[in-house]
Amino acid sequence: MEFSGVLWDMDGTIVDTEPYWIEAEHRLTAQYGLPWSEEKGLKLVGNALSVSAQVFIDLGVPLEPLEIINRLTQDVIAQVQQRVPFRPGVRELFGQLRRVGIPSAMVTMSFRPLADAVVASLPEGTFDAVITGDEVEHGKPHPEPYEVGAKALGLRAQECIAIEDSLNGALSASSAGARTLVVPCHIDIPDDPRWSIVHSLEGLSLEDFAKAATCRQSK
Repeated sequence: MEFSGVLWDMDGTIVDTEPYWIEAEHRLTAQYGLPWSEEKGLKLVGNALSVSAQVFIDLGVPLEPLEIINRLTQDVIAQVQQRVPFRPGVRELFGQLRRVGIPSAMVTMSFRPLADAVVASLPEGTFDAVITGDEVEHGKPHPEPYEVGAKALGLRAQECIAIEDSLNGALSASSAGARTLVVPCHIDIPDDPRWSIVHSLEGLSLEDFAKAATCRQSK
């Protein structure tokens, strides 16, 4: 194989939880009589949760940042426990990677409780490491999350393929030096020489996957 590890974003990449986050944001803002919309929610995609929390504080939510993060996270966890919305082809690719012994790390800006809820829904051993937003100093688009993820696998980011759905995530992964494959979910990501774009992981063999992460043209 042309790569030694895979670094996975979670929200919007492994699981389509963005609608869950937007529902949680609607419930939070409605409690204080504040306006919210799907459009505003989509603008938060890929942000560190501390950055998103400040958006709600600026809007008028009278809570501390950690309170906002915990409220939103617990709401999303409750929805995930009802149904885990996996994106197409993800679990099949996990299986292929396990069969050939290529390690995977989750690199998410969500906090540990939500990451653990998603991991618990997958076969044991799917991830060799899980890096969460409450465990890094700098969130995406800073390269730190992906640098830490690769290191947790005993690799350099340059030896890994990173899978993302957001612009901030793609900037983080590519800045760390990972070969970056963007699979857009709810927002369009611009073509850029720093990453490749494919519109689904469904039906991809490992060879197709490696090739897709090298090709700069959208598929």
